[in-house]
Amino acid sequence: MRPIRGHLAAPYDRGVTRLAARVTGFPQHWAARVAALPQQRQERISDAGLGIALAAVNVVSLLPYRAQLHPLWLALVLVAAQGIPLAWRRSKVIETMIVIGTARVVYDKMGFGFAPLPLGPAIAFYTVIDRRGPVWRWITIAGVAAGITISLASAGHQEPYDAIFQVMIFGTAGAAGLLNRTKRANLAAAQSRAERAEAELDRHATREAAAERARIARELHDVVAHHVSLMAVQAEAATSLLPDKPAQARRSVEIIGDTARLALTELRRLLGVLRGPSERLETAPSASLGEIGGVLDQVRGAGLPVDFEVVGTPGPLAPGVDLTAYRIVQEALTNTIRHARADRAAVTLSYEPGYITVSVADSGPRRDGRPRGPSRRDANGSAAVKPVSLVAGSGLGLAGIAERVASCGGNLTVGPTQSGGFAVTARLPAL
Repeated sequence: MRPIRGHLAAPYDRGVTRLAARVTGFPQHWAARVAALPQQRQERISDAGLGIALAAVNVVSLLPYRAQLHPLWLALVLVAAQGIPLAWRRSKVIETMIVIGTARVVYDKMGFGFAPLPLGPAIAFYTVIDRRGPVWRWITIAGVAAGITISLASAGHQEPYDAIFQVMIFGTAGAAGLLNRTKRANLAAAQSRAERAEAELDRHATREAAAERARIARELHDVVAHHVSLMAVQAEAATSLLPDKPAQARRSVEIIGDTARLALTELRRLLGVLRGPSERLETAPSASLGEIGGVLDQVRGAGLPVDFEVVGTPGPLAPGVDLTAYRIVQEALTNTIRHARADRAAVTLSYEPGYITVSVADSGPRRDGRPRGPSRRDANGSAAVKPVSLVAGSGLGLAGIAERVASCGGNLTVGPTQSGGFAVTARLPAL
């Protein structure tokens, strides 16, 4: 028997599906309905269409030779059995391969001539290579080799090219199965890598959000603690001045108003970044050492004299370092107002190549034990008001300073001085 020459269709799932759709002549609206179904049902319908179409082609290819085929019905059943089982090729891979392979071998052993192109066995072989493990793949390869050998030993297969033709068909199907299997594995690996990368991005975003929340919390603490401390000192001073010294009390109230407005301005700048994208942002440049004079004036207005000194030649600073140095001075002076009873404080900015050192120190508690305040003495220099109670500390001041210094890669030193005061010294990289 001499097999019909032809080309084996590429045994890819999508190519097979398109082939089935073309052979069965699905109308366009039916194709759209199938495309809307779940993936598993689409595969079942396409495989069923493929099996029916291939069985019909095999049957029709034998009809011109029906006079030479006896019994004709058995020959037609055997060629139809090489196509219809493909409807279950994904759900029952091995069973489909056994049924189709057996039908092909029986057809050849019975001596029927004019055998159609073995597309059914090749597609079943492709499916096993594509979807089963190494054990079943090797078993199937051995079974296909045995089946080809049995068929070639049957009558009508004496031509030398028959063996080459069969090997080429099944070799191509097996190579296509391996290729599709590798492609699917690569896609799964790429998807896994993408999922891991997405998870890592989520973790990174979470860390960034936590760091941003911590930064905003530090900023809020510095702004609120500084201004509220000053307002508390001035409010208690104004209370102690009334009703004997209304002019001085009024000045304290004015300072409270100015300080409150400054606090609102800084809070509005800081919280402007938290608004939604559709809202108008109310922002301003970040605070810097160029504005340190305003902090010193506020502290002096609260009754604490502050000496300010710049050592070396001021140079450019990175924005983060500039803001950190400003906040260190502000927070250290705020802590002095809230927790110390010092006569004076000193702020020193030391510039050196590549670094800036910020130092804030106080003189320690007053020897007479009286608290600091803007109205602690009357016109004759004697005590005129009751002691000013300081605002309770949150314990976050030094911790916030330490976090800021660490974020800039600097060094922080805090502790008492030889004169009995307290000093905060931070050495920061300039850029």
